[in-house]
Amino acid sequence: MTRFDAATEDERLKLFADAAAAHRARSSDVMTVDVDPDSDDSEGGAVPPWIQLAGTELVLDCTDDELDRLKDLLGEFPEFRIDELVSPEEAEGTNAVVTARSDANRVAGFIERAFREVYDLDEEYRAWVTAI
Repeated sequence: MTRFDAATEDERLKLFADAAAAHRARSSDVMTVDVDPDSDDSEGGAVPPWIQLAGTELVLDCTDDELDRLKDLLGEFPEFRIDELVSPEEAEGTNAVVTARSDANRVAGFIERAFREVYDLDEEYRAWVTAI
């Protein structure tokens, strides 16, 4: 891979799919996608949204409202399911682990829709693949 960020839907989908394929081909521990802080208008807190892929698991942190939207989104991805929800007492929100047994393109589509629908980002947000 030679590029690590994208700011349009088509570019992000390609970036996410390429990164997921590279992550799987390398058998790396984790692939991380971060939202550029300048693109985060979600009012979700001090840390912009991020999503990690670890093998066949997607990991993301959600507020209660975001978790509800995540569950709605999963209704459109029947091959994905929530495997674990952790809500530590010292943290606000929930860490969700979603099993994603699908190809890199389907994983990319889910990541894109999660950023747009779960985290309510606008269509021109910039995302960075910060680990593969």
